[in-house]
Amino acid sequence: MSTRVLYEQPLNERIRNFLRLEFLFKQAAYYLNRTSEWDSRTTLSCILDISDIFSSTDLKAEVMKELERHCASLTRLEQNPAVDRSQLTNLLNEMDELIDKLHSISGQIAHNLKESEFLTTIQQRSSVPGGTCDFDLPVYHHWLQQPSKYRTNDLADWLRNFDTIAQAIQLILKLIRDSALLKPVTAKSGFFQKNLDPNLPCQLVRVALPAGVPYFAEMSGGRHRFTIRFLHFSTVNSRILQTDQDVNFELACCCI
Repeated sequence: MSTRVLYEQPLNERIRNFLRLEFLFKQAAYYLNRTSEWDSRTTLSCILDISDIFSSTDLKAEVMKELERHCASLTRLEQNPAVDRSQLTNLLNEMDELIDKLHSISGQIAHNLKESEFLTTIQQRSSVPGGTCDFDLPVYHHWLQQPSKYRTNDLADWLRNFDTIAQAIQLILKLIRDSALLKPVTAKSGFFQKNLDPNLPCQLVRVALPAGVPYFAEMSGGRHRFTIRFLHFSTVNSRILQTDQDVNFELACCCI
């Protein structure tokens, strides 16, 4: 079991979308090879959510811009004698390969999923509470009764549309997370605020708390500053209150 709990707060819309997609990709991968119809339902729900995010913004262009920006930054390190040249070369080659693969994808990512009447019907009914139950979607019920290997093959085929961009997002988030170390900080009376340099945009704030503490971190922020409040956890009390104790935690402001 982990000895600490990590909280992350994106400070721009691009990283917010990347984190949501990372969450959905992880959830889909977890349930993909499980055999019950409820596992297949969860996996398909993730796929539809992923597809919905891609339909609302040009994420392919966003990911390519981010990869190209990181490539430019890392290329400037090639002349630094303290840098592991072999590791840097491998990383740059991986990024160039992902950029080329994204360039080769014509049109919108996974546009073929939008052309599937089966998936579109489920997507439309998903907005209704309980709208994907058996009597509402007999076609979905029929698919769920197929042997698990057939359902898994279908789900894997649909997820495969996102393989390249999922790898790119995973790499980008790793670079961002690795750009800053967690350092000890204290929040006086459960509150912490930090001003940021707008010329050095911070993309992600990370907070680490020891596992088992009776409070959690609630963060908000933007380009100029961010705040952290440590709130007492309770599922019983109607109000969640900020602790009045000083809180020792670890903080990383990821700028790259």
